[in-house]
Formats: sequence, C-alpha cells, structure tokens
Amino acid sequence: MTMHASTIDSIRKSLVGLRMPRALEALDGTLRRTEQGEINGIQPFDELLVEELTLRESRRIKAALMVARLTTIKTLAGFDFAFQPSLDRNGIMALAELKFIERPEVVHLLGPPGTGKSHLATALAVEAVKAAKSVYFSTLADIIASLAKAEREGQLRERIRYLCRASLLVVDEIGYLPVVPGGGNLFFQLVNARYEKGAMILTSNRGFAEWGEVFGDPSNAGYPCC
Repeated sequence: MTMHASTIDSIRKSLVGLRMPRALEALDGTLRRTEQGEINGIQPFDELLVEELTLRESRRIKAALMVARLTTIKTLAGFDFAFQPSLDRNGIMALAELKFIERPEVVHLLGPPGTGKSHLATALAVEAVKAAKSVYFSTLADIIASLAKAEREGQLRERIRYLCRASLLVVDEIGYLPVVPGGGNLFFQLVNARYEKGAMILTSNRGFAEWGEVFGDPSNAGYPCC
C-alpha cells in the first residue's frame, strides 16, 4: 500500500498539532513497514499510538519520581529475597498491589541495618508512582528538619498540609540519627494529621519498644508508631 504524499503531510501536521513527538518520529518507519506489507489495516495506527503513549508515560513517571524525591530507584525485581529468607515474600508482593494505600494504612518495615528495608520502601514507592499515586519520600531527619524550619517561620500548618497531600508518605531511617529536641512532637503532629487519611511506610532499625527513646520520650514506648 502506497500513501499519497499529501496524506502523509497531513498526518505529520496532525501529529505535530496533537503534540505527539514520538509518533511523529516513528511515522516513517511505520509507513515503510506498511508499504513492505509487514503490517496492514489498523495496526500502523495502533503502533503509533503505543509509541506515543509509552513516551508520555515514561515522562510522567520521571516527573513524578522527581516530585516524590525518589532520586535512587529500586525495584522489587531487583530485591534478593533469597538473602532474606525470613522475609514474607508473598506479603511484600501483596503490598505491591497498593491496596494499603487505598485503605489507607501504615506499613512498618523493621529490622537491623542491611536487611533491605529502604530498598523495599523505595520499590513500593516506585510501584505507587507507576500506578499514578502521589508519593513523597524522605528520611525522618529531613522530615523533622523541614517541619522545624516551617515552625520557626510560622508555616508549620502549611507544611503539614503539604506533606498530607501525597497518597503515600515514606519516612525512611527512623532511629538512625538522634531526633532534635521537639522533633518527636513535630513528627507526631504530622502522623496525627495523616491518620486514616493517607498511607505511610515507615522504616526503622529499632523495635517499637525503643521508639520512645528515639523520639526523646523514653516514658512513651512505641511513640509514635501509628
């Protein structure tokens, strides 16, 4: 099948007008395969649309990962479950279905350093981004620092409101660094604001019984464990 030059020009103009750069780039190759009889009927249109959709989805994910502050990308496929035989693989894969975000619930990943908690938290966050869920990823130290700064500037309520917008908030490295005085209270205010409104993943190298000490309140063990 040979297309008239004016028809091809019209298709090009349409693709430019629709802002479909990937489809425009793939057009010549698609036409060549059509003329050679490799594809026919509506298949060329399907291929052009798939090319464009793939590009747009890639761009969306890249932008969403930046907004989520996910600078290091980890995946569940890249996690070595054999290295952690005690880990409930089925449970982790169930979390990857992201139903805990819809409910919304808090997921705790606890264990000693080097057990893959941050990897799993990041991988689940990436899955959420791919599913078009809004995500915000941060260490506890950075979260508290941002809250403390906002409090000093009289913007604490606005900062907490901002951190409540994401469907999933991931707080990594709880217990790795000492919490500044008053930091525990600031974090508790955030947790309280998100309670039953937004899902969270919390990772820590300390058990719940030690969280009171982590947050500077040894008399309140497990605080704030959500």
